[in-house]
Amino acid sequence: MGMISEFKEFAMRGNVVDLAVGVVIGAAFGKIVTSLVDKVIMPPIGLAIGGVDFSKWAWTLKEATLDAAGKEVPAVAIGIGDFLNTVIQFLIVAFAIFMVVKAINRVSKRAPEAPAATPEDVLLLREIRDSLKK
Repeated sequence: MGMISEFKEFAMRGNVVDLAVGVVIGAAFGKIVTSLVDKVIMPPIGLAIGGVDFSKWAWTLKEATLDAAGKEVPAVAIGIGDFLNTVIQFLIVAFAIFMVVKAINRVSKRAPEAPAATPEDVLLLREIRDSLKK
């Protein structure tokens, strides 16, 4: 079996295709959550705190300067607001995945199956045994 046909067989397996679909849907879901956090959730929170724009909230460690050639050297800063947005996005995605897994677990729990019916030959043997005891 050639390498190309072996790769084709591997790529066309159901699990690989399902995984690819999951990654694409997950990426789209991530964009939706990013937009939700950045554009819907954080602005009202920032307004309630006092007009803080979390995307620009940072601790500046070193201010921007000009080097000897007159070129601007950017500031060194820790982006606390971006980190906070990312943490909130993670919590939303984690909660959504938790709910999906919980729903899947609920669906996959099946009622215990009834015991299988006793075969007819075993029933006949029991009848014979019981009649011999009498």
